[in-house]
Amino acid sequence: MKENCIFCKIASKDIAASVVYEDDEILAFRDLDPQAPVHVLIIPKEHIPTVNDLSEKNEAIAGKLFSVARDIAKKEKIDKEGYRLVVNCNKNAGQEVFHMHAHLMGGRSFTWPPG
Repeated sequence: MKENCIFCKIASKDIAASVVYEDDEILAFRDLDPQAPVHVLIIPKEHIPTVNDLSEKNEAIAGKLFSVARDIAKKEKIDKEGYRLVVNCNKNAGQEVFHMHAHLMGGRSFTWPPG
């Protein structure tokens, strides 16, 4: 846990969140500033700053993030109509919290290209 990381504080329950999924490695919770009717953040509990920081030791967590996203999309009933799964890496890509995470968004139509 990195002490000044808001996502680490959420994972350790120091900050409350609206949790939609949790296991030993992953936590998923509703975004406080949703950009779609369904907007869930999915994080590894281990502090990994960016996708660039994945190592052989923890690379399997990236695959698990996708599996958890799929399961949450089914639970939220957005799997059939479609959803967007976004992982930003570093500032120029829009990463604001430097704790690797995925945004699961659905419940509306999206345009392409984003941003």
